[in-house]
Amino acid sequence: MTGKFLGVAILLISLSFGWLWLDYQNAIKQALVDKTVYVEIEKGDSLNRIIEKLQEQGVSIKPLWFKGYAYLNDKAALLKAGEYELVKNSTVPELLDLFVSGKVRQHSITFPEGWTFSQLYELIRKNDKVHKTIDTMDLGSIASMIDPNYSHPEGLFFPDTYFFEKNTTDIALLKRAYDRMSSVLETEWQNRQPDLPLTSPYQALILASIIEKETGQASERPAIAGVFVRRLKQDMMLQTDPTVIYGMGAAYDGDIRSKDLKTPTPYNTYIIKGLPPTPIALPGREAIRAALHPEPGESLYFVAKGDGSHVFSATLKKHQEAVNLYQLGR
Repeated sequence: MTGKFLGVAILLISLSFGWLWLDYQNAIKQALVDKTVYVEIEKGDSLNRIIEKLQEQGVSIKPLWFKGYAYLNDKAALLKAGEYELVKNSTVPELLDLFVSGKVRQHSITFPEGWTFSQLYELIRKNDKVHKTIDTMDLGSIASMIDPNYSHPEGLFFPDTYFFEKNTTDIALLKRAYDRMSSVLETEWQNRQPDLPLTSPYQALILASIIEKETGQASERPAIAGVFVRRLKQDMMLQTDPTVIYGMGAAYDGDIRSKDLKTPTPYNTYIIKGLPPTPIALPGREAIRAALHPEPGESLYFVAKGDGSHVFSATLKKHQEAVNLYQLGR
């Protein structure tokens, strides 16, 4: 009788282990989510806390088997902090491999060509995925955080789309854009056209920012650059409205009046000769290239036609005729 009971006990134990093994296999092979979900592992999170977060997001895991698989495969101590994207039909092994890999979710932010630093910084400030560390709006202080050689941050950041992890700092994003601009500017400067009235890459950046703001048509950038380069060579004032607008700051209401052209600011190129002290916007690569490869010719003036393009003139008389036609409607 004892032998019979022992046999039954062994059978029951075998069946139990068999059931547990099947349950374990099913738990680690089954699809855990039926849609994409996001889970953030914070620094210091225990395995139990990670399991809680997964369950809060509707991930159908069995905690015992999840922990068992993690420990049996030496993954429990290797999980990396970050925000993860769990794709549809992910399994336990795929989930843990993702957490071990550290391939966190990427967010994006775009700095458009022609934007000012104030616009760029406001975009960063409003992005809830960026960790804010800059607690000042003093432009000189911000510039020194990026590079102590500069006293103003305008134009120092390359306009592009940047991908980043959640909680990347604002200063880290700015430094990435600054490094990219430095690299692009140095490359273009090394390949510049000879005999330009520019003595440094920074002067090229200033000119490029004006070109960027003067036209929305990429094909016109070299021609615009040609006008400004010839004016600089002939010691003429640049007389470009975007610099006046930048110098007006918050006082600009969408209109430039005659008095604005006569009001002194460091950026009023109707009053000062040469380039303004800093860029006035974010120039893209094409604007930088145009500044360093201006189109040859004789034009010293241009006026907007109203369709985004310009008429270029070599003499003041021809320029005034174009102004009368396209600006004054005479």
